[in-house]
Amino acid sequence: MKREAKRQAGKIKRIIPKPKKVGLAPGTLVYTGERAEQPIKISVIDYLGDSFEEREVKSVEEVSHLRKTERIFWINIDGIHNIEQIEKIGKQFDIHSLVLEDVLHTTQRPKLEEYENYIFVVVRMFIYNPATHEIKNEQLSLILGKNYLLTFQEDIGDVFDSVRERLRKGGPKIRSSGPDYLAYALIDAVVDSYFHILEKTGENIEGLEDSLLTNPGKEILHKVHQLRRDLILLQKSVWPLREVLSQMQRNETGMIQSSTEIYLRDVYDHTIQVIDTIESYREMVVGMLDVYISSLSNKMNEVMKVLTIIATVFIPLTFIAGVYGMNFKHFPEIHWKWMYPWGFWIFTITAIMLMLLYFKRKNWI
Repeated sequence: MKREAKRQAGKIKRIIPKPKKVGLAPGTLVYTGERAEQPIKISVIDYLGDSFEEREVKSVEEVSHLRKTERIFWINIDGIHNIEQIEKIGKQFDIHSLVLEDVLHTTQRPKLEEYENYIFVVVRMFIYNPATHEIKNEQLSLILGKNYLLTFQEDIGDVFDSVRERLRKGGPKIRSSGPDYLAYALIDAVVDSYFHILEKTGENIEGLEDSLLTNPGKEILHKVHQLRRDLILLQKSVWPLREVLSQMQRNETGMIQSSTEIYLRDVYDHTIQVIDTIESYREMVVGMLDVYISSLSNKMNEVMKVLTIIATVFIPLTFIAGVYGMNFKHFPEIHWKWMYPWGFWIFTITAIMLMLLYFKRKNWI
């Protein structure tokens, strides 16, 4: 039973602040997520025009020389539990300790912070697992510099396969644009994944609506509450993202090119669509709770109606049994030969049939 509760609670990780940094100085690096056993995976993609290279490295020191070139490069770090590696990355790219602190503090809400040489962006990424029907929620941190983009993920696995494929195939727009366009492409992939999650959520809502009408039960109620919690979490993740995209369009640091702003407006519109869909689904789920209560009440009324009819049918029979069960000496009809078959059973059956006929005419049964 505990395992089942733990499994249900783990479908989407809640964004709950963990008190691991109480009393520590600002900028102290403490990883607040679930510590993974596998080592950190660092992958690098660098390109310039038709030149393209993709590889994995053991340390960012191997590719730090790219900062001094004109090449555009994307460093993706899967796993942020190794604080020593995160500190090295911060030193190589002159990243403020407060930014690294936010990278490691994995319950951040989506936000954007501007610094002199880079922009720091936090978004929430959701990944649907079709095998287990579970949704993994994790923090995605992006640091956008002059010719580089750093991304920090909590675990291996993301929604960026389409972006990587475009880079490999030499998409003219993504290859010829700067790292700001690459950052847009990643955020756009995250927002597109929200639509996929909402599509699955809509299918679950339709299935639960049918089940609520036919067989309302505690298991259905639990699933409805789970959907409601998931939609609340999605809403908390998407609402701040709208402001992040708006800030990126108004950015004055020069990190976001004017040619990229039109694409950011498109992602902004998609975010509004996601928010509207979430609101609609939340109203539907609230309505499902009302339907559950109504269905449960109707089911109970049906049971009470059947029991009431049975009790009503047996009232005259109980009366007859009570009368003839009294120990009086003189009961004239008792000595009649046909009293039991005619006097008792015929009268009893006739009374039952008349009552059932009356209930039928009243549409009570």
